[in-house]
Amino acid sequence: MSEIPRREFVRRSVVGAGALVIGFDVASGEWAVAGQRTSRLARGFPRFDGALRTGADARRAVADDFGHIVHRRPLAVLEPGSVDDVVRLLRFARREGIDVAARGEGHSGFGQSQVRAGVVIDMSKRSRIHKVGRTIADVDAGVTWRALLDSTLDKNLAPPVLTDYQDLSVGGTLSVGGIGGAGFRHGAQVDNVLALEVVTGQGQRLRCSRTRSPKLFDAMLAGLGQCGVITRAVLRLRPAPTRVRLFDLLYVDLATFAADARAVVRDGRFDTLQGLVVPSPAGGWAYLLEATSSSVRGDDELLAGLRDVRDQATITDMPFAAYATRLDQTVAAQKQSGDWQRPHPWFGVWLPDRHAEAFTANVLSKLTLRDTGGGPILLYPTLSKAFKQPLLRIPSSELVWQFDILRTALPTTAGAQEMVKNNRRLFEQARRVGGFDYPVGATPISPSDWQRHFGDAWSGFVRAKHRYDPAGILTPGQGVFAARS
Repeated sequence: MSEIPRREFVRRSVVGAGALVIGFDVASGEWAVAGQRTSRLARGFPRFDGALRTGADARRAVADDFGHIVHRRPLAVLEPGSVDDVVRLLRFARREGIDVAARGEGHSGFGQSQVRAGVVIDMSKRSRIHKVGRTIADVDAGVTWRALLDSTLDKNLAPPVLTDYQDLSVGGTLSVGGIGGAGFRHGAQVDNVLALEVVTGQGQRLRCSRTRSPKLFDAMLAGLGQCGVITRAVLRLRPAPTRVRLFDLLYVDLATFAADARAVVRDGRFDTLQGLVVPSPAGGWAYLLEATSSSVRGDDELLAGLRDVRDQATITDMPFAAYATRLDQTVAAQKQSGDWQRPHPWFGVWLPDRHAEAFTANVLSKLTLRDTGGGPILLYPTLSKAFKQPLLRIPSSELVWQFDILRTALPTTAGAQEMVKNNRRLFEQARRVGGFDYPVGATPISPSDWQRHFGDAWSGFVRAKHRYDPAGILTPGQGVFAARS
């Protein structure tokens, strides 16, 4: 749909209050209202248990995200006091043709959770942990993984898969996938969901699981917020180790690093496995294999068969909680230095095993620290059979590799937009060798790209969109479906 239904909606709601809408600024997403404060725009909305914020500060805050690249200002921000508020909003928005996006912690990188001249639902206000049992946790979608982990560790439990950064919302990561070092054992976070509560784009509050409304369940997990808003989730839990042994294994050679990484993923000797590309003291790049074990096996047994790394190994015993939050000091330093507030044009793809080394070597041969702004580069394999959800797209090979350049645009580096252009070039190169985008970064993706991305799952995804969000109002910032006309 065009902007006209929104324009007419606001004109009706504001003119009815005695104000005059004199224009709309497409660039800023702002309505110009003669003789009327912005907060009066709320008069056209239904009543909510929570708060509908229409002030400039509230709207400005959600017109940005962790990427600090895209800025779209909404008409209003809903802080829901209940799930019924989400129902009321989506029914109203569908009727009036207003776009809506749910936002958790705002850690998206390219405006995915933003919406111009629509409404952002601040899901961080829905953050209750309803239950932590012996095998499951029942939580609101706005709960962060840190808060959940704090609750589960009291019972010596933890989610099977944790991302490296814990201050992300449950609903946010379940909308894209949620990957971590235990993925080769347990898949992604979406593979460890038992049930969801969802409000669809039609304003229906539904529960779904693998046996109850399974098509909606599959459409929501890694579904980029296209069919509904996740409001609550039942998650699988596992016993958590008290302590882990962390192995940092340094390699100077990509081929040796890759061979050892493949070997330990296949034989499962470690509990978690990740990899980093790091600057080499001799110039160029080196490779760090980061693995943990909570078993009683000795170091010699765990390192058996790995090539030339014992002398380059750093081995550290630590509490599991410290390992799970090991990035906290780094994040705190970035926030203090101001780097956290700078643009983050992140790039991330899944690569098929047979092309991973050649693709990586080619990219790294042309990549410098200036191109990354000092941000980390992630590189490690995982077993594809652990990933079950159809909308989390990965290559069809036994092993798939995660390759991420987590860029920061600093004053001394290329600008954010140049980095975004480079991300697009790298994405096209990865796609030519069978790679897939991991949709959390700053890579421009068109609707036709998305259709190619989802492949044989596309037709089912389209049917789900038409069924659960027939007005096409949900999460336009992902750019999955063509804009309404």
